Amino acid sequence: MKNRIAIIGAGEAGRSLASEIIKKGIAGEIVCFVDDNKAKIGTDIDGIIIEGPISDIQIIQKKHKADEALIAIPSASRKRIKEIYDILQKGKFKRILILPGISQIIDGSAHLIQAREISALDLLGRNPVVIPLKKTLHYLKDKRVLITGAGGSIGSELARQLLSASASRLYLFGHGENSIYEIEKELNLLQKEGVGEKATIIPIIGEIQDKDFITFILKRVKADVIFNCAAYKHVPMMEVNPVQAVQNNVFGTKNLIEASIEAGVKKFIHISTDKAVEPIGIYGASKFICEDLILGSNNSKTDFMVVRFGNVLGSRGSILPLFKDQILSGGHVTITHPQIMRFFMTIPEAVSLVLKTAGFGKSGSLYILDMGDPLLIKDIAEQMIKFYGLEPDIDIPIIYTGIRPGEKFMEKLWRDDEKIDHTEVQRVNILLERKGLGDKLDALLSELKPICFFDSGSKNKYRNRHQLRKILKKYIPTIERPENEPEF
Repeated sequence: MKNRIAIIGAGEAGRSLASEIIKKGIAGEIVCFVDDNKAKIGTDIDGIIIEGPISDIQIIQKKHKADEALIAIPSASRKRIKEIYDILQKGKFKRILILPGISQIIDGSAHLIQAREISALDLLGRNPVVIPLKKTLHYLKDKRVLITGAGGSIGSELARQLLSASASRLYLFGHGENSIYEIEKELNLLQKEGVGEKATIIPIIGEIQDKDFITFILKRVKADVIFNCAAYKHVPMMEVNPVQAVQNNVFGTKNLIEASIEAGVKKFIHISTDKAVEPIGIYGASKFICEDLILGSNNSKTDFMVVRFGNVLGSRGSILPLFKDQILSGGHVTITHPQIMRFFMTIPEAVSLVLKTAGFGKSGSLYILDMGDPLLIKDIAEQMIKFYGLEPDIDIPIIYTGIRPGEKFMEKLWRDDEKIDHTEVQRVNILLERKGLGDKLDALLSELKPICFFDSGSKNKYRNRHQLRKILKKYIPTIERPENEPEF
Protein backbone atom coordinates (compact mmCIF):
# COMPACT_ATOMS: atom_id res chain seq x y z
CA MET A 1 0.00 0.00 0.00
CA LYS A 2 1.34 3.41 -1.02
CA ASN A 3 2.06 6.14 1.51
CA ARG A 4 -0.59 8.85 1.53
CA ILE A 5 1.34 12.13 1.50
CA ALA A 6 0.25 15.56 2.67
CA ILE A 7 2.57 18.24 1.29
CA ILE A 8 2.84 21.13 3.74
CA GLY A 9 3.29 24.23 1.61
CA ALA A 10 1.67 24.89 -1.77
CA GLY A 11 4.40 27.16 -3.08
CA GLU A 12 6.95 26.56 -5.82
CA ALA A 13 8.89 23.92 -3.87
CA GLY A 14 5.71 22.00 -3.00
CA ARG A 15 4.51 22.07 -6.61
CA SER A 16 7.92 20.92 -7.84
CA LEU A 17 7.89 17.98 -5.42
CA ALA A 18 4.35 17.01 -6.30
CA SER A 19 5.17 17.00 -10.00
CA GLU A 20 8.17 14.72 -9.41
CA ILE A 21 6.27 12.34 -7.11
CA ILE A 22 3.42 11.99 -9.61
CA LYS A 23 5.82 11.53 -12.52
CA LYS A 24 7.85 8.81 -10.83
CA GLY A 25 4.99 7.20 -8.96
CA ILE A 26 7.27 5.56 -6.38
CA ALA A 27 7.17 7.69 -3.22
CA GLY A 28 3.46 7.45 -2.61
CA GLU A 29 0.18 9.18 -3.41
CA ILE A 30 -0.28 12.90 -2.77
CA VAL A 31 -3.65 13.30 -1.10
CA CYS A 32 -3.56 17.05 -0.43
CA PHE A 33 -1.54 20.20 -0.03
CA VAL A 34 -1.81 22.15 3.24
CA ASP A 35 -1.17 25.89 3.32
CA ASP A 36 -1.96 28.97 5.42
CA ASN A 37 -2.62 31.23 2.42
CA LYS A 38 -6.39 31.89 2.45
CA ALA A 39 -6.37 32.68 -1.26
CA LYS A 40 -5.07 29.17 -2.01
CA ILE A 41 -7.23 27.16 0.40
CA GLY A 42 -10.04 25.40 -1.47
CA THR A 43 -8.30 25.63 -4.85
CA ASP A 44 -6.25 22.83 -6.38
CA ILE A 45 -2.93 22.07 -8.08
CA ASP A 46 -3.32 19.58 -10.93
CA GLY A 47 -6.46 18.23 -9.29
CA ILE A 48 -4.94 17.93 -5.80
CA ILE A 49 -6.86 20.07 -3.31
CA ILE A 50 -5.19 22.68 -1.14
CA GLU A 51 -6.45 22.43 2.44
CA GLY A 52 -5.76 24.75 5.34
CA PRO A 53 -4.80 26.29 7.57
CA ILE A 54 -1.89 24.18 8.86
CA SER A 55 -3.23 24.48 12.42
CA ASP A 56 -6.16 22.26 11.31
CA ILE A 57 -3.83 19.41 10.39
CA GLN A 58 -5.55 16.84 12.62
CA ILE A 59 -8.89 17.36 10.87
CA ILE A 60 -7.18 17.42 7.44
CA GLN A 61 -5.18 14.28 8.16
CA LYS A 62 -8.27 12.36 9.27
CA LYS A 63 -10.24 13.53 6.23
CA HIS A 64 -7.58 12.38 3.74
CA LYS A 65 -6.16 9.48 5.78
CA ALA A 66 -2.66 10.93 5.29
CA ASP A 67 0.12 8.95 6.96
CA GLU A 68 3.14 11.01 5.85
CA ALA A 69 3.78 14.76 5.99
CA LEU A 70 6.36 16.49 3.81
CA ILE A 71 7.28 20.06 4.82
CA ALA A 72 8.06 21.90 1.58
CA ILE A 73 8.63 25.47 2.78
CA PRO A 74 12.41 26.02 2.35
CA SER A 75 12.12 29.75 3.09
CA ALA A 76 10.46 29.21 6.49
CA SER A 77 12.31 30.43 9.58
CA ARG A 78 13.48 27.94 12.18
CA LYS A 79 10.85 29.32 14.53
CA ARG A 80 8.13 28.67 11.95
CA ILE A 81 9.44 25.18 11.18
CA LYS A 82 9.29 24.39 14.90
CA GLU A 83 5.70 25.67 15.08
CA ILE A 84 4.72 23.50 12.10
CA TYR A 85 6.51 20.48 13.53
CA ASP A 86 4.72 20.89 16.87
CA ILE A 87 1.39 21.00 15.03
CA LEU A 88 2.24 17.94 12.91
CA GLN A 89 3.28 15.99 16.00
CA LYS A 90 -0.31 16.21 17.23
CA GLY A 91 -1.38 14.24 14.18
CA LYS A 92 -0.72 10.55 13.69
CA PHE A 93 1.80 10.68 10.87
CA LYS A 94 4.15 7.73 10.51
CA ARG A 95 6.84 10.03 9.14
CA ILE A 96 7.51 13.76 8.97
CA LEU A 97 9.89 14.74 6.17
CA ILE A 98 11.40 18.12 5.35
CA LEU A 99 13.13 19.78 2.44
CA PRO A 100 16.45 21.47 3.21
CA GLY A 101 16.64 25.22 3.73
CA ILE A 102 16.52 27.75 0.93
CA SER A 103 20.33 27.92 0.75
CA GLN A 104 20.30 24.33 -0.55
CA ILE A 105 17.37 24.68 -2.95
CA ILE A 106 18.87 25.90 -6.20
CA ASP A 107 16.81 28.60 -7.92
CA GLY A 108 13.63 27.24 -6.33
CA SER A 109 14.08 23.81 -7.90
CA ALA A 110 13.26 21.24 -5.21
CA HIS A 111 13.85 17.53 -5.67
CA LEU A 112 12.37 14.58 -3.83
CA ILE A 113 15.82 13.13 -3.21
CA GLN A 114 16.64 16.15 -1.05
CA ALA A 115 13.80 15.42 1.37
CA ARG A 116 14.73 13.66 4.63
CA GLU A 117 13.23 12.96 8.01
CA ILE A 118 13.06 16.06 10.18
CA SER A 119 15.59 16.15 13.03
CA ALA A 120 16.40 18.34 15.99
CA LEU A 121 19.03 20.11 13.86
CA ASP A 122 16.24 21.63 11.76
CA LEU A 123 14.87 23.39 14.83
CA LEU A 124 18.12 24.59 16.43
CA GLY A 125 20.20 27.70 15.76
CA ARG A 126 19.38 30.94 14.02
CA ASN A 127 17.88 31.55 10.59
CA PRO A 128 20.61 31.08 7.98
CA VAL A 129 21.51 33.87 5.60
CA VAL A 130 20.10 33.23 2.12
CA ILE A 131 22.80 32.99 -0.54
CA PRO A 132 21.78 32.27 -4.17
CA LEU A 133 24.26 29.53 -4.97
CA LYS A 134 24.27 29.65 -8.76
CA LYS A 135 25.08 33.35 -8.77
CA THR A 136 27.59 32.96 -5.96
CA LEU A 137 29.50 30.15 -7.64
CA HIS A 138 29.96 31.70 -11.07
CA TYR A 139 33.71 32.06 -10.37
CA LEU A 140 34.00 28.25 -10.44
CA LYS A 141 32.37 27.75 -13.85
CA ASP A 142 34.38 25.28 -15.95
CA LYS A 143 37.06 25.06 -13.23
CA ARG A 144 38.64 21.99 -11.69
CA VAL A 145 37.89 21.99 -7.97
CA LEU A 146 39.55 19.75 -5.38
CA ILE A 147 38.28 19.27 -1.82
CA THR A 148 40.59 17.74 0.76
CA GLY A 149 38.83 15.97 3.61
CA ALA A 150 35.89 15.54 1.22
CA GLY A 151 34.40 12.74 3.30
CA GLY A 152 34.06 14.89 6.42
CA SER A 153 31.13 17.05 7.49
CA ILE A 154 32.35 20.31 5.93
CA GLY A 155 34.03 18.70 2.93
CA SER A 156 30.99 16.62 1.97
CA GLU A 157 28.64 19.61 2.23
CA LEU A 158 31.04 21.64 0.09
CA ALA A 159 30.81 18.87 -2.48
CA ARG A 160 26.98 18.92 -2.41
CA GLN A 161 26.79 22.67 -2.90
CA LEU A 162 29.54 22.63 -5.53
CA LEU A 163 27.25 20.51 -7.71
CA SER A 164 25.67 23.85 -8.60
CA ALA A 165 28.97 25.51 -9.56
CA SER A 166 29.13 24.32 -13.19
CA ALA A 167 32.66 23.14 -12.43
CA SER A 168 34.15 20.83 -15.05
CA ARG A 169 35.60 18.41 -12.49
CA LEU A 170 35.07 17.85 -8.79
CA TYR A 171 37.85 15.93 -7.05
CA LEU A 172 36.96 14.30 -3.73
CA PHE A 173 40.23 13.80 -1.84
CA GLY A 174 40.37 11.94 1.48
CA HIS A 175 42.10 9.19 3.40
CA GLY A 176 38.96 7.30 4.44
CA GLU A 177 37.77 5.08 1.60
CA ASN A 178 34.33 4.51 3.14
CA SER A 179 33.54 8.20 3.62
CA ILE A 180 34.78 9.09 0.12
CA TYR A 181 32.76 6.21 -1.33
CA GLU A 182 29.62 7.44 0.46
CA ILE A 183 29.86 11.06 -0.71
CA GLU A 184 30.72 10.02 -4.28
CA LYS A 185 27.69 7.72 -4.33
CA GLU A 186 25.46 10.47 -2.92
CA LEU A 187 26.66 13.06 -5.45
CA ASN A 188 26.13 10.69 -8.37
CA LEU A 189 22.60 9.98 -7.15
CA LEU A 190 21.85 13.69 -6.70
CA GLN A 191 23.03 14.40 -10.23
CA LYS A 192 20.97 11.51 -11.57
CA GLU A 193 17.88 12.98 -9.90
CA GLY A 194 18.47 16.40 -11.45
CA VAL A 195 20.19 18.27 -8.59
CA GLY A 196 22.82 20.78 -9.68
CA GLU A 197 24.85 20.88 -12.88
CA LYS A 198 26.69 18.10 -14.65
CA ALA A 199 30.27 17.73 -13.44
CA THR A 200 32.71 14.84 -13.58
CA ILE A 201 33.17 13.54 -10.02
CA ILE A 202 36.50 11.86 -9.28
CA PRO A 203 37.34 10.24 -5.91
CA ILE A 204 40.98 10.24 -4.79
CA ILE A 205 42.19 8.23 -1.81
CA GLY A 206 45.37 9.62 -0.31
CA GLU A 207 47.13 11.27 2.63
CA ILE A 208 48.12 14.91 2.81
CA GLN A 209 51.07 13.67 4.89
CA ASP A 210 52.42 11.93 1.79
CA LYS A 211 54.39 14.78 0.21
CA ASP A 212 55.45 12.90 -2.93
CA PHE A 213 51.91 11.76 -3.67
CA ILE A 214 50.42 15.20 -3.03
CA THR A 215 52.96 16.81 -5.36
CA PHE A 216 52.27 14.17 -8.02
CA ILE A 217 48.47 14.23 -7.79
CA LEU A 218 48.09 18.03 -7.87
CA LYS A 219 50.21 18.21 -11.02
CA ARG A 220 48.20 15.36 -12.47
CA VAL A 221 44.70 16.70 -11.83
CA LYS A 222 45.58 20.35 -12.61
CA ALA A 223 43.15 21.70 -10.02
CA ASP A 224 42.30 25.40 -10.32
CA VAL A 225 40.82 25.74 -6.82
CA ILE A 226 41.44 23.83 -3.60
CA PHE A 227 39.25 23.84 -0.50
CA ASN A 228 41.38 22.44 2.30
CA CYS A 229 39.17 20.78 4.92
CA ALA A 230 41.54 17.93 5.77
CA ALA A 231 42.52 17.82 9.46
CA TYR A 232 42.43 15.69 12.55
CA LYS A 233 40.03 17.75 14.63
CA HIS A 234 38.61 15.80 17.61
CA VAL A 235 39.96 17.81 20.56
CA PRO A 236 40.27 15.11 23.29
CA MET A 237 41.52 12.56 20.73
CA MET A 238 44.28 14.91 19.60
CA GLU A 239 45.32 15.49 23.22
CA VAL A 240 46.24 11.81 23.48
CA ASN A 241 47.73 11.75 19.96
CA PRO A 242 49.52 15.11 19.91
CA VAL A 243 52.42 14.24 17.63
CA GLN A 244 50.13 12.77 14.98
CA ALA A 245 47.93 15.87 15.15
CA VAL A 246 50.91 18.12 14.39
CA GLN A 247 52.30 15.79 11.74
CA ASN A 248 49.00 15.63 9.86
CA ASN A 249 47.58 19.10 10.38
CA VAL A 250 50.75 21.19 10.20
CA PHE A 251 53.10 19.28 7.92
CA GLY A 252 50.24 17.91 5.81
CA THR A 253 49.04 21.47 5.19
CA LYS A 254 52.62 22.51 4.40
CA ASN A 255 52.78 19.72 1.80
CA LEU A 256 49.56 20.95 0.22
CA ILE A 257 50.74 24.55 0.08
CA GLU A 258 54.05 23.70 -1.57
CA ALA A 259 52.43 21.25 -4.01
CA SER A 260 49.73 23.81 -4.91
CA ILE A 261 52.30 26.46 -5.76
CA GLU A 262 54.32 23.98 -7.82
CA ALA A 263 51.20 22.78 -9.67
CA GLY A 264 49.95 26.31 -10.40
CA VAL A 265 46.75 26.16 -8.35
CA LYS A 266 44.99 29.53 -8.71
CA LYS A 267 43.06 29.69 -5.44
CA PHE A 268 43.54 27.91 -2.09
CA ILE A 269 40.93 28.27 0.67
CA HIS A 270 41.87 26.89 4.06
CA ILE A 271 39.23 26.06 6.69
CA SER A 272 40.21 27.08 10.22
CA THR A 273 38.60 27.08 13.66
CA ASP A 274 37.93 29.30 16.64
CA LYS A 275 40.11 26.88 18.61
CA ALA A 276 43.12 28.43 16.83
CA VAL A 277 42.56 31.61 18.85
CA GLU A 278 44.82 31.61 21.95
CA PRO A 279 44.92 27.81 21.77
CA ILE A 280 45.30 25.71 24.90
CA GLY A 281 45.19 22.30 23.21
CA ILE A 282 47.10 20.51 20.48
CA TYR A 283 44.36 20.71 17.86
CA GLY A 284 43.98 24.46 18.29
CA ALA A 285 47.75 24.96 18.26
CA SER A 286 48.09 22.96 15.04
CA LYS A 287 45.43 25.07 13.34
CA PHE A 288 47.03 28.28 14.64
CA ILE A 289 50.28 27.24 12.96
CA CYS A 290 48.37 26.32 9.78
CA GLU A 291 46.94 29.83 9.59
CA ASP A 292 50.51 31.19 9.67
CA LEU A 293 51.56 28.78 6.94
CA ILE A 294 48.66 29.78 4.69
CA LEU A 295 48.87 33.54 5.22
CA GLY A 296 52.64 33.53 4.72
CA SER A 297 52.45 31.69 1.40
CA ASN A 298 51.32 34.43 -0.95
CA ASN A 299 52.92 34.36 -4.37
CA SER A 300 52.11 35.43 -7.90
CA LYS A 301 50.64 32.02 -8.83
CA THR A 302 48.25 31.18 -6.00
CA ASP A 303 45.81 33.21 -3.91
CA PHE A 304 45.79 31.86 -0.35
CA MET A 305 43.10 32.75 2.16
CA VAL A 306 41.72 31.45 5.46
CA VAL A 307 38.08 31.18 6.58
CA ARG A 308 37.71 30.71 10.34
CA PHE A 309 34.53 29.73 12.18
CA GLY A 310 33.29 27.91 15.26
CA ASN A 311 31.34 24.69 15.81
CA VAL A 312 28.88 23.50 13.21
CA LEU A 313 25.68 21.73 14.17
CA GLY A 314 25.68 18.01 13.58
CA SER A 315 29.24 17.48 12.37
CA ARG A 316 30.78 14.05 12.76
CA GLY A 317 32.20 13.61 16.26
CA SER A 318 30.31 16.64 17.60
CA ILE A 319 27.91 16.70 20.54
CA LEU A 320 24.62 16.58 18.62
CA PRO A 321 25.00 13.13 17.08
CA LEU A 322 26.25 11.98 20.49
CA PHE A 323 23.20 13.47 22.23
CA LYS A 324 20.90 11.80 19.69
CA ASP A 325 22.47 8.39 20.29
CA GLN A 326 22.30 8.86 24.06
CA ILE A 327 18.64 9.94 24.00
CA LEU A 328 17.50 7.18 21.64
CA SER A 329 19.27 4.56 23.75
CA GLY A 330 17.12 5.68 26.70
CA GLY A 331 20.07 6.36 28.97
CA HIS A 332 21.43 9.74 29.97
CA VAL A 333 23.00 12.74 28.22
CA THR A 334 26.56 13.69 29.15
CA ILE A 335 27.85 17.28 29.20
CA THR A 336 31.26 18.33 30.46
CA HIS A 337 30.03 21.33 32.51
CA PRO A 338 26.73 23.23 32.97
CA GLN A 339 28.37 26.55 32.01
CA ILE A 340 30.23 25.43 28.90
CA MET A 341 29.28 27.44 25.79
CA ARG A 342 30.03 27.21 22.08
CA PHE A 343 29.35 29.11 18.88
CA PHE A 344 27.13 27.15 16.52
CA MET A 345 26.12 27.42 12.88
CA THR A 346 24.48 24.89 10.59
CA ILE A 347 26.83 23.09 8.21
CA PRO A 348 25.00 24.28 5.05
CA GLU A 349 25.14 27.93 6.16
CA ALA A 350 28.83 27.74 7.06
CA VAL A 351 29.65 26.13 3.72
CA SER A 352 27.62 28.59 1.65
CA LEU A 353 29.45 31.45 3.40
CA VAL A 354 32.82 29.78 2.74
CA LEU A 355 31.95 29.48 -0.95
CA LYS A 356 30.82 33.11 -1.09
CA THR A 357 33.99 34.27 0.68
CA ALA A 358 36.22 32.33 -1.69
CA GLY A 359 34.69 34.24 -4.58
CA PHE A 360 35.38 37.77 -3.35
CA GLY A 361 38.22 37.17 -0.86
CA LYS A 362 41.66 38.65 -1.30
CA SER A 363 44.89 36.70 -1.12
CA GLY A 364 46.63 36.79 2.26
CA SER A 365 43.41 37.56 4.14
CA LEU A 366 41.73 35.79 7.04
CA TYR A 367 37.94 35.89 7.10
CA ILE A 368 35.80 35.12 10.14
CA LEU A 369 32.19 33.98 9.92
CA ASP A 370 29.75 35.75 12.22
CA MET A 371 28.54 32.87 14.39
CA GLY A 372 25.96 34.88 16.34
CA ASP A 373 25.71 34.51 20.10
CA PRO A 374 27.28 31.49 21.81
CA LEU A 375 24.88 28.87 23.15
CA LEU A 376 24.94 26.92 26.38
CA ILE A 377 25.48 23.24 25.58
CA LYS A 378 23.05 22.47 28.41
CA ASP A 379 20.27 24.38 26.61
CA ILE A 380 20.93 22.50 23.37
CA ALA A 381 20.78 19.17 25.19
CA GLU A 382 17.45 20.09 26.78
CA GLN A 383 15.97 21.15 23.42
CA MET A 384 17.04 17.88 21.83
CA ILE A 385 15.53 15.81 24.63
CA LYS A 386 12.22 17.68 24.21
CA PHE A 387 12.35 17.15 20.43
CA TYR A 388 12.08 13.42 21.06
CA GLY A 389 9.03 13.96 23.29
CA LEU A 390 10.88 13.51 26.58
CA GLU A 391 11.59 15.69 29.59
CA PRO A 392 15.13 16.65 30.70
CA ASP A 393 16.15 15.30 34.12
CA ILE A 394 12.87 13.35 34.34
CA ASP A 395 12.91 10.95 31.39
CA ILE A 396 16.53 11.61 30.42
CA PRO A 397 19.02 12.67 33.12
CA ILE A 398 21.80 15.14 32.28
CA ILE A 399 25.15 14.12 33.78
CA TYR A 400 28.17 16.42 34.01
CA THR A 401 31.52 14.72 33.40
CA GLY A 402 34.01 17.59 33.80
CA ILE A 403 36.04 19.66 31.35
CA ARG A 404 38.29 17.49 29.18
CA PRO A 405 41.95 18.18 28.26
CA GLY A 406 42.29 20.82 25.55
CA GLU A 407 38.81 22.29 26.12
CA LYS A 408 37.80 25.80 27.19
CA PHE A 409 34.60 27.01 28.79
CA MET A 410 34.23 29.51 25.96
CA GLU A 411 35.98 29.95 22.62
CA LYS A 412 36.82 33.24 20.89
CA LEU A 413 36.69 34.01 17.18
CA TRP A 414 39.52 36.53 17.47
CA ARG A 415 41.86 37.83 20.18
CA ASP A 416 41.00 40.83 22.35
CA ASP A 417 43.95 42.77 20.90
CA GLU A 418 42.89 42.10 17.32
CA LYS A 419 40.29 43.96 15.27
CA ILE A 420 37.81 42.87 12.62
CA ASP A 421 35.81 44.74 10.02
CA HIS A 422 32.67 43.94 8.05
CA THR A 423 32.88 42.84 4.43
CA GLU A 424 30.44 43.25 1.56
CA VAL A 425 28.85 39.93 2.55
CA GLN A 426 26.47 39.61 5.47
CA ARG A 427 27.92 37.48 8.32
CA VAL A 428 31.47 37.51 6.89
CA ASN A 429 34.11 39.65 8.63
CA ILE A 430 37.78 40.21 7.89
CA LEU A 431 40.57 40.15 10.47
CA LEU A 432 42.49 43.39 10.06
CA GLU A 433 45.75 42.42 11.77
CA ARG A 434 46.44 38.91 13.01
CA LYS A 435 48.82 38.29 15.90
CA GLY A 436 50.69 35.31 14.54
CA LEU A 437 54.13 33.74 14.77
CA GLY A 438 55.73 36.07 12.26
CA ASP A 439 59.40 35.31 11.63
CA LYS A 440 59.37 32.57 14.30
CA LEU A 441 57.41 30.16 12.09
CA ASP A 442 60.41 28.58 10.34
CA ALA A 443 62.22 28.03 13.64
CA LEU A 444 59.14 26.37 15.14
CA LEU A 445 58.75 24.03 12.16
CA SER A 446 62.44 23.09 12.35
CA GLU A 447 62.08 22.16 16.00
CA LEU A 448 58.88 20.18 15.42
CA LYS A 449 60.15 18.22 12.43
CA PRO A 450 62.43 15.66 14.24
CA ILE A 451 59.57 14.91 16.63
CA CYS A 452 57.16 14.09 13.80
CA PHE A 453 59.65 12.45 11.40
CA PHE A 454 62.41 10.02 12.30
CA ASP A 455 65.93 11.44 12.18
CA SER A 456 68.77 9.10 13.13
CA GLY A 457 70.65 12.06 14.57
CA SER A 458 67.77 12.96 16.93
CA LYS A 459 66.40 9.57 17.97
CA ASN A 460 65.43 10.75 21.44
CA LYS A 461 63.11 13.40 19.98
CA TYR A 462 61.03 11.15 17.69
CA ARG A 463 57.39 10.95 18.92
CA ASN A 464 58.37 12.59 22.21
CA ARG A 465 55.25 14.28 23.62
CA HIS A 466 57.11 16.16 26.35
CA GLN A 467 59.44 17.69 23.80
CA LEU A 468 56.51 18.53 21.54
CA ARG A 469 54.59 20.39 24.22
CA LYS A 470 57.73 22.12 25.47
CA ILE A 471 58.43 23.45 21.98
CA LEU A 472 54.83 24.53 21.40
CA LYS A 473 54.74 26.24 24.80
CA LYS A 474 57.82 28.26 23.89
CA TYR A 475 56.19 29.66 20.74
CA ILE A 476 52.52 29.58 21.81
CA PRO A 477 52.41 30.48 25.54
CA THR A 478 48.70 29.70 25.95
CA ILE A 479 49.29 25.97 25.41
CA GLU A 480 48.61 23.84 28.48
CA ARG A 481 50.90 21.01 29.56
CA PRO A 482 48.96 18.24 31.30
CA GLU A 483 50.34 16.44 34.32
CA ASN A 484 51.38 12.79 34.17
CA GLU A 485 51.42 12.68 30.37
CA PRO A 486 53.60 9.81 29.09
CA GLU A 487 56.76 10.80 27.28
CA PHE A 488 55.96 8.69 24.21
